[in-house]
Amino acid sequence: MVKVGDEAGFSKTLTEYDVYGFAGITGDFNEVHVNRAAAEKSRFGKQVCHGMLVASFISTVLGMYLPGPGTIYLEQNTKFLKPVYIGDTVTAQVRVTEIQSKVVSLETFVKNQDDEVVVSGLAKVLVENE
Repeated sequence: MVKVGDEAGFSKTLTEYDVYGFAGITGDFNEVHVNRAAAEKSRFGKQVCHGMLVASFISTVLGMYLPGPGTIYLEQNTKFLKPVYIGDTVTAQVRVTEIQSKVVSLETFVKNQDDEVVVSGLAKVLVENE
């Protein structure tokens, strides 16, 4: 049973393969993601991972760990705070803040390997099994 204060997370080191795969799935071939030479001339200085790729690991936590299988996303507020580069290791984390019947509210965030928050937000999910 899910309760206020519960936390869970998921970590992944992002590879060039991940970025190109995400670009292929979504059609987002922005040069800062897929073109090393262009990315080096950009404000980032090197290739950056898609923000939505990084944020998608929040969904991994919600659907697989907390609340877990059967969870249905209702809403997600997302702020992109810092770039994530190929080779960075990110950890998506969620924390239950409120439960109203079958709707669970959570604080969501992603940190990089330096413990810096790169994505933050709030989510609401529907939990059928509660």
